[in-house]
Amino acid sequence: MLDLKMLQKDFDMVAVKLQHKGVDTKILQELKIKNEDLKAAKTAFETLQALQNSMSKEFGQYKREGKDVSQLQQKVNENKLRITQALEIQRLKQQELQEIAMGIANIPDDNVPIGESEDDNVEIKKVLTPKTFDFIPKEHWQLSEQNGWIDFERGVKIAKSRFSVIRDTGAKLERALINFMLDFNEQRGFHEISVPQIVNKQSLQGTGQLPKFKDDLYKIEGDELYLIPTAEVPLTNLFADEILSPKELPIKMTGHTACFRKEAGSAGRDVRGIIRQHQFHKVELVSITTPKQSDAVFKEMVSCASDLLSALKLPHRLVELCTGDLGFSAARTIDLEVWLPGQNCYREISSVSNTRDFQARRAKIRYKNDKKNTFVHTLNGSSLAVGRTLVAIMENFQNADGTITIPDILQPYM
Repeated sequence: MLDLKMLQKDFDMVAVKLQHKGVDTKILQELKIKNEDLKAAKTAFETLQALQNSMSKEFGQYKREGKDVSQLQQKVNENKLRITQALEIQRLKQQELQEIAMGIANIPDDNVPIGESEDDNVEIKKVLTPKTFDFIPKEHWQLSEQNGWIDFERGVKIAKSRFSVIRDTGAKLERALINFMLDFNEQRGFHEISVPQIVNKQSLQGTGQLPKFKDDLYKIEGDELYLIPTAEVPLTNLFADEILSPKELPIKMTGHTACFRKEAGSAGRDVRGIIRQHQFHKVELVSITTPKQSDAVFKEMVSCASDLLSALKLPHRLVELCTGDLGFSAARTIDLEVWLPGQNCYREISSVSNTRDFQARRAKIRYKNDKKNTFVHTLNGSSLAVGRTLVAIMENFQNADGTITIPDILQPYM
């Protein structure tokens, strides 16, 4: 959530940064009105409180001098009632402002390139050179038909569109990828955690999926529980409402979960294959740090995901997202895009984001900083989206006869 104190201190600066991220000016105007209402309510309360303190002193003076205090007592009692009313008004104004703030995106870092869409993202570098084929490379859905790895029709039959069944060698390769990714991340210092794949409303509010993205979530009927869209949600919220010791930080975690998304608004996109599914496997990286550690851990997470792709010999590139393409909770994001020869383009396979203290404010994750409690920074990143990694292997390691070679580093896991 936004730092409301910063909002009150310099609303115009915050508004400009949020506009770069695509926040509607009408919402910002409403936010400004609610912010001014809260400031006025606080001023009214403080004025009444100051008057009460003054009358209390006067009351004591009257007593010492033996004066009649009946009229002053009546004024004191009336002002107490006004204070109670003013305090309730302040609480309601605070609640109104907070409700709006919960639906407003994080402020982008100053060094994030300004832009409106993915077209304005900035390529940082390419890693590994794509292979040159002496035949026309096929797309993964064509290869899956030939090798019998993915059954699209039966996935639709038992669920609906955008559900698939992975079979035989494809299923073994999927499992091998998950184990390889977890082992790789653990060797980099990320501790493996197995978490629930169903979470409560508070957890989704903590990481920013609620209230804004409720239409993209699968809710369990009759209960305030949801299927997770990413392991970021349960891993981050392990420490909700806690005050951590600085000696514990940074906390670096990795975990594998299935992920569930309705993909609201993506109709017509990636309708063939398994690039965009309602259910998919992902291995996630999540870190909780002090603000001073934040940038260093961010670089470490990007390197971890990139080196994992390099270990699989998958060409990829790193892209800095512009303000208009940043996710809701992110202050900064670097996407890793893998080369898909069948599609003849790079496609996103990982996003590593630093949310600064945005999620920590919502989830109330703090650490003991000298004598005061300070919000931590939270970071998350895919390492990697398993289905898309499977796609990348199929397309990059395909042979002229349509067979697929298993990368050397994965063969022990098979």
